[in-house]
Amino acid sequence: MDEYRRGNSVTPMSQTLNRGPVSGTAVGGRRKRKPFLIDLYSTAIGKKYVMAITGIIGIGFVVVHMIGNLKAYLGIVEHHGEEAYDIDVYGEFLRELLVPLLPRTYFLWILRLVLIGAVLLHVHAAWGLTVINRRARPDKYRSPRDYQVANFASRTMRWTGIIVVLFLLWHLADFTWGWANPGFERGAVYRNMDASLSRIPVAALYIVANIALGIHLFHGTWSLFQSMGWNNPRFNQWRKGLAVAIATAIVVGNVSFPIAVLAGIIQEPTV
Repeated sequence: MDEYRRGNSVTPMSQTLNRGPVSGTAVGGRRKRKPFLIDLYSTAIGKKYVMAITGIIGIGFVVVHMIGNLKAYLGIVEHHGEEAYDIDVYGEFLRELLVPLLPRTYFLWILRLVLIGAVLLHVHAAWGLTVINRRARPDKYRSPRDYQVANFASRTMRWTGIIVVLFLLWHLADFTWGWANPGFERGAVYRNMDASLSRIPVAALYIVANIALGIHLFHGTWSLFQSMGWNNPRFNQWRKGLAVAIATAIVVGNVSFPIAVLAGIIQEPTV
């Protein structure tokens, strides 16, 4: 047949074939598809997964970092027949990780770069989700299924996140690069802690920044379970308890350092 019926009229098949391809179809080959991970990241679900995974990396870092810094309270220990501050020994241990497989400090910088990459991905995913949510739902939406435990923390998430990122940059300039610490001495963690936090404005900055970090961690720990799809209402109290425990431990531990320096508990080294 060289004709086919279209509605109430009859169209010659030859005219139909000469019209060219239907809009949206590929000719001469398939349309190139993006790699799976990039394609997934372009969706809201993918961005939520990225935020959850990078959030776990961030939580793990701040917990380990805080526990390591608690060695400042252990004072002087004997190390290889010499006296040294325990936190300085710990710092040297981190710099020697995977030596001789890698040169000194290489693995430590790999960990730092992973952390910085996680922070950048976290910020980018958060911004992307904000844009997607505003386009999809101009009016603010509150899910009736969500257990409302963090109204203040969720409303200030953007601002506490900005504070945390700026504080991270300051922290690197203060304790890693030494640009912001006039008394900086490379490798002397105890001395650098005392020299930096003995300045009242800097001590106040660390206290405020760590309170903001605690608020951010509380809501972040709470919401990452929802982002991963683990938000059964039966576990809400458990989620809340875990979020409170992590945030409280980090704030109390980190805020104790500037207070200890100002109180003279952590003092200028004498060795």
